[in-house]
Amino acid sequence: MPFEAPVTLPGSSAFRALSFAGAGAARAASAALNFAIPPQCLACSRPVTSVGCVCAVCWSGLGLIERPFCERLGTPFPADYGPGLLSPAAIANPPAYDRARAVARFDGAARELVHRLKYADGAHLARPLGAMMARAGHELLSGEPLLLPVPLHRFRLWSRRFNQAALLARAVAGITGAELRSDLLIRRKRTAPQVGLSASQRAQNLAGAFSLADGAAARLAGRAVVLVDDVLTTGATVDRLARLVRRAGAARVDVLVFALVVKDG
Repeated sequence: MPFEAPVTLPGSSAFRALSFAGAGAARAASAALNFAIPPQCLACSRPVTSVGCVCAVCWSGLGLIERPFCERLGTPFPADYGPGLLSPAAIANPPAYDRARAVARFDGAARELVHRLKYADGAHLARPLGAMMARAGHELLSGEPLLLPVPLHRFRLWSRRFNQAALLARAVAGITGAELRSDLLIRRKRTAPQVGLSASQRAQNLAGAFSLADGAAARLAGRAVVLVDDVLTTGATVDRLARLVRRAGAARVDVLVFALVVKDG
């Protein structure tokens, strides 16, 4: 499952010959490296044929989310009920954002990939996961949107050393050409995990947690915004951020994540 962009060469035959020679040398170097250090599955470390792949076992355990799904929440439907349908949850409690899209359910191999990214020095996973996100969220990424990664509190950023949402957003921006701004949203309060909290507890937990940087409103006015994160769980965090950027004048707010917590039944 490697993700590589095609290379377009200029018209000069001399340049083309040099480029092909360089590409051949790169392939030879890559083959030598793979022989010396065999590539491993991104999720389980089993041997695979090339760098940046998921093995067949993990791929089969990756619960990819494809249509049919709720157009608003991105949650999968058990059957195709027709285009444009919303889930009961989206109708009963519509979110502040317009649409959410995810690559996979947050279980099995997807959970392992996210945990490796966040907790096992897995920054190298951002590029292949971001490529999958760009594919899953292609309809959100047309029309020059502004990518905003969900911010980390400075203490958590210090302990983890990187913001996984920012790494994923950078990968998506590199693939799609979308504008990325990691400096417009600020997390002012270190919040407790949202899982297991009631709606009122989640609201209290997030009260005053986020703000806009100076001058952010001018950057957001009239723009289509895509909030980027690794996992969408309760949706309370991105809902709060969506309200914040809407008040600043954003024309549309969507959400793109790698994995989505799906409650079956």
